[in-house]
Formats: sequence, C-alpha cells, structure tokens
Amino acid sequence: MRRGRPGASPRGAAERTLTSVGTGEAGPGDAVAHDAARAEASRLWHITLSVSGSEAPLREVRRALEQLAHDHPFLLTSRYATDHAEIRYWEEARDLHDAAAVALRLWGEHRASAKLPPWEIVGLEVIDRDTYHQRVAEGYGPPPASPVGVHPF
Repeated sequence: MRRGRPGASPRGAAERTLTSVGTGEAGPGDAVAHDAARAEASRLWHITLSVSGSEAPLREVRRALEQLAHDHPFLLTSRYATDHAEIRYWEEARDLHDAAAVALRLWGEHRASAKLPPWEIVGLEVIDRDTYHQRVAEGYGPPPASPVGVHPF
C-alpha cells in the first residue's frame, strides 16, 4: 500500500487516487484489511462544479467538455456557455472532504489534456447520495441528469 498525503501520486502518474495515511503500526495482511475497510466505508457523492472566466469560442468549450467526459468516465452532464460551465457527476469517496478534494482538482488536472478554457472554479456543491435523492423527491434539488452528456445552457 502506498503511503502519502491524500491525493498525492508519483510524478508522471496519469490517474490520482486518494489514500489514507497509516499509523505506522501495520502488520502483515493489514493492508488488505485496510483496503477492505476503506472500500466498505466509501460512499457516493453528487458533485456540481461551476467554473467561469473570459469568453471562449463555444465550439472549443464543447469539444473540451466532451474530452473531459471521455477522460473522466463518471461525468454525468455538463452545461456550458462561452464564459461558464457546470459539471455534474458522481464521485466515490470515503467522506465529503475526500470527495471535495477530488472535485477541486478535476478542472486543473484535466486543463491541459482536455484543452479546457483557463477558467477558475467559482462554485462547488458536494452532497451525499441520500441527500441528493431526498432533494429530488421533494422537488427542490437538482433534477436527475437527463439527458446525459454535454449541452449548452
């Protein structure tokens, strides 16, 4: 098991994963038990990431978001305009802090590979699965992402 700060990965790694820092008292087989416990403790979080900045050509924004969806297969839907976008997806993480940390890195880590506009993150909402479904059932939450994909506002 790799030890390190959450989210850290070796240079050149294409994909980053969150790991927890151990106590240093691990014995033989403890890594397997730790991984199983962590998998059991994982939860699904609904992420809404809002970004904005100076205007960019609409075709380039769409192409970049489509590439992001290809690179990040759990992306549900993106809405976009020439100067802002909203990305919604599900993230599996141990807790809200881990889910938010991954979400806050998403735009920056894919900026070069997806050729995303140089926009900044201006909003982030992270809610657990139960809260998401409760909001939808009560009619005041974000509607389920339908249709899935990249769409203009």
